[in-house]
Amino acid sequence: MRVIAFVGPSGTGKSYRSISVATDNGADGIIDDGLLISHGKVIAGTSAKREKTRIASVKHALFMNDEHSREIKAYLRTGKIKCLMILGTSDNMAEKIAASLGVGEIEKIIHIEDVATKREMEMAQRMRMEEGKHVIPVPTFEIKKNFSGYFLHPLRGFQKNLDKEIDTGEADRSIVRPTFSYLGDYVISDTVLMQIAEYEALKVGAIYRVINMNVRKTGHGVHIDMTVGVKFGYNIDKACRLAQTNIKRNIEQYTSVNVRRVHMFVKSISMR
Repeated sequence: MRVIAFVGPSGTGKSYRSISVATDNGADGIIDDGLLISHGKVIAGTSAKREKTRIASVKHALFMNDEHSREIKAYLRTGKIKCLMILGTSDNMAEKIAASLGVGEIEKIIHIEDVATKREMEMAQRMRMEEGKHVIPVPTFEIKKNFSGYFLHPLRGFQKNLDKEIDTGEADRSIVRPTFSYLGDYVISDTVLMQIAEYEALKVGAIYRVINMNVRKTGHGVHIDMTVGVKFGYNIDKACRLAQTNIKRNIEQYTSVNVRRVHMFVKSISMR
């Protein structure tokens, strides 16, 4: 397996540009902040941006935890990755990650200055410093389980032509605010989650009304408890299971918030 590195100071746009740099250099695997990413999917690992402190985040990104690095190493041993690109804030950091993962020496190092202008790097750093935003090079739905309950949305408009949006896969990034950001978290309104849940429940023919609903958020996602009324003559178990499946799938699709559970309580049966 070939190993290359993409290096630049924190907040200069490495993660945003990583896919294009990987493509240009024939890399089919990317190591970024504790994640192994391939073809737009998180293959193994957990994100360092989920850590509660900056120190813990750095240790996580360097794979200093054997349990964390074991999963990455196991996948790399399968031989499915032909060329691995490691992202780091310095040559030394990239080399430490390579050593931790046991992938051998880095044969080529690309620096952010080679692919980005000074203005573009300054813009990226401004987003990091003023808004606390970090980019992960995978589509939003691929990281919802790593950032459950946190606001995620596709990053658009951060390209050379700043006045024009792009529709290609290059724009398909996910932008997050990590736990340790002092600027706080963006959250999705409970009302939005409840409206989606009610809509999906009422689409099931057996359910004729939603009587009550409670949404509870946790660090791993949301718990939804729903009390409903059903129509006489329907299989209650099948109807509730279908509603649970639809609610979970569509909330995750529309909001990127992980749904941990949906509990259905049947309170009334209508004879009409």
